[in-house]
Amino acid sequence: MNRKYIVELSEEEEQELVDYCKKGMVNVRKYKRAAILLKADCCRYTTEQICEAVQVSSSTVFRVKRQFVEENLAAAMNEGARSGAMRKTSAKDEATLIATACTKPPTGHARWTLSLLGERLVTLTDLDSISYETI
Repeated sequence: MNRKYIVELSEEEEQELVDYCKKGMVNVRKYKRAAILLKADCCRYTTEQICEAVQVSSSTVFRVKRQFVEENLAAAMNEGARSGAMRKTSAKDEATLIATACTKPPTGHARWTLSLLGERLVTLTDLDSISYETI
């Protein structure tokens, strides 16, 4: 992160960011990105000050500034798709899980538990295993 990116907002860009921050109910990630750009405009604040004020890491500040300088305001405001883990269940598996949860629990149990639902889902589908967090 040795390379320094200087954010210089035009009047229109600055007004757009200020308007976005004043909206009220907005996406928190976008709000933080807007706040980063407003604070970084013309080196008003240091990276450390921005991190403290917006409650983000220095790498987030670096990334947002870099996206603005190398691309544009829209790219800096909108993050790309998040990779995340592959889904463990298909839509059919989820439908089976919901249908199972809506039936009477097994004898000896007052209600379905996550572990009971997981065991039943494994027997009804071709899943090898499933964690209760997934359920």
